[in-house]
Amino acid sequence: MTAQPLTIVDSAARFAPGALFQLLRYRELIYALTQREIKARYRQSLLGIGWAVAQPLALMVVFTLVFSRFAGLPCDGVPCPIFSYSALVPWTFLSNALTTATIGLVSQRSIVTKTYFPREVIIISQVAARSVDFLAAALVLAVMMIGYRIAPTVWLLTVPLLLLILLVLIMGASLITSALHVSYRDLAPVVTLGLQVWLYLTPVAYPLSVVPVELRPFYALNPTVGLIEGFRATIALGQPPPWDLLAISTVVSLVLLVVAYAYFKRAERSFADII
Repeated sequence: MTAQPLTIVDSAARFAPGALFQLLRYRELIYALTQREIKARYRQSLLGIGWAVAQPLALMVVFTLVFSRFAGLPCDGVPCPIFSYSALVPWTFLSNALTTATIGLVSQRSIVTKTYFPREVIIISQVAARSVDFLAAALVLAVMMIGYRIAPTVWLLTVPLLLLILLVLIMGASLITSALHVSYRDLAPVVTLGLQVWLYLTPVAYPLSVVPVELRPFYALNPTVGLIEGFRATIALGQPPPWDLLAISTVVSLVLLVVAYAYFKRAERSFADII
């Protein structure tokens, strides 16, 4: 019998700037996993893609009634449903993408243990699948704005930049939580609870103006503050995004992604054994 050569793949060695570009070799796998995730989510579903908009619409009703009507919080001069929903669309994308990506490696254990490929491919496909929900919710927002006769302004062109920063933040958080979830399976409910707390630490249901001035420098360190304010300003208010807050969000998101990717690649070598 002829001895077969043994190839050892070192995850730590693969962590380099060029590793990101090597992901392009796996674009067909990313597409296939994304497509499979979308089909699995909506197969035999009563509402189908309608579930993508049901959650933000339900929260919009609650926030409009509780915070605007009962608590009397301002809506920055726009209809309160638009005020809430324009922030809920990006927030729901972040929340749902992080929730599904956290359990992504464990849910795909059958291919993680049998085939080699960069494991971040799974996380990318999970986030990409949730982008379909984002697009559906954004379409509903467009219809609502037409109904309220809110015309877009030139600042709407900055939305792709905001979305790019949001994706960086989502990927950074997802890489960390998914890697940790391989070893700590009870992390998933912790992430769910953390997202609920994070929601109320972000100006989704309320305007930034209600946050005390002396607390805003610390409050702005939350990367979702600049992003949510940016989406709301450019879409609902027709104003430029708050560049100072957005700069903080960008820096925090980029640092998180770099740290998360480094940790993920170090932990990757043990995924198949632990899962």
